[in-house]
Amino acid sequence: MYIDYVQLGKNIARRRKELHLKQYEVCERAEINSKYLSCIETARSIPSIDVLMKLCNALETTPNQLLLSSIFEIEKSKTDEIVINKFNSLSPQGQHLCLAFMDWICDNL
Repeated sequence: MYIDYVQLGKNIARRRKELHLKQYEVCERAEINSKYLSCIETARSIPSIDVLMKLCNALETTPNQLLLSSIFEIEKSKTDEIVINKFNSLSPQGQHLCLAFMDWICDNL
């Protein structure tokens, strides 16, 4: 799953404007720094879940509404699916060994 933080920021800014609120007013309601909200709205910062919930309360909306159109599924290739299925079929020890081997490959090739 992939979150488009540019779209999330636009959704937050759009909702703020719908309520005719200035950034500083939302910040007061959400108890966050005004520079931080600006950075979230322009996708220069990624809000934590806690901050997202505070913004939802401040903007009188739900996470679903703010995240709408900003969550995408990343398409998996056939190779991705094969690797994932094989990895999931391993024991925890086998998965650990597999990850160590992949680390070695990435470091040495």
